[in-house]
Amino acid sequence: MAKQLWKPSTILNPVPVVMVSCCGREGKPNIITVAWAGTINSKPPMVSISIRKERYSYNLIKEKGQFVINLTTRKLAFAADFCGVKSGRDVDKFEVLKLTQEKASVVDVPMIKESPVNIECTVKDIIELGSHDIFIAQIEAVSVDESLIDKKGRLCMEKADLICYSHGEYWSLEKTLGYFGYSITKRKEVLKRRLNKKDR
Repeated sequence: MAKQLWKPSTILNPVPVVMVSCCGREGKPNIITVAWAGTINSKPPMVSISIRKERYSYNLIKEKGQFVINLTTRKLAFAADFCGVKSGRDVDKFEVLKLTQEKASVVDVPMIKESPVNIECTVKDIIELGSHDIFIAQIEAVSVDESLIDKKGRLCMEKADLICYSHGEYWSLEKTLGYFGYSITKRKEVLKRRLNKKDR
């Protein structure tokens, strides 16, 4: 297979598309859609988000030192795109999109009720990179919609109908191709796992 050599670029795809809710010291809430977000540590659980300095939400998050990552579903795709292209300087995104502010359990920033999973974060460090600054944050609490939890108390994230972002387009996640470690699992264990998932 022939390949072309390209200059360095942000080619890593797909990436999560998340709606980050935030507010400044004055308390006015805003939502910014971020595609450059990721898990960076397990103990303590930590995440990062990268934002350009000129974005309205940049200073809100820097001032408050807190934000909430709201996972994005197929139903929230339109809202996610809107929050990525419209500025909170000009429009109240919660009001325009009819999204519901929900009180967080730890941070003083509203969560998006319509999102099935909300991740409350406190900023631990900000690193200047160039076009973007990266906010390093610790996860303080996670809220999960009860509809994603089965009878045995297990999280069924496949029920959330999450979306991702790849090269300028939003994509749904339709089908599982395997699970962590399936390549070395005995066939009968793989079949057993599939049957268990059908019973959920």
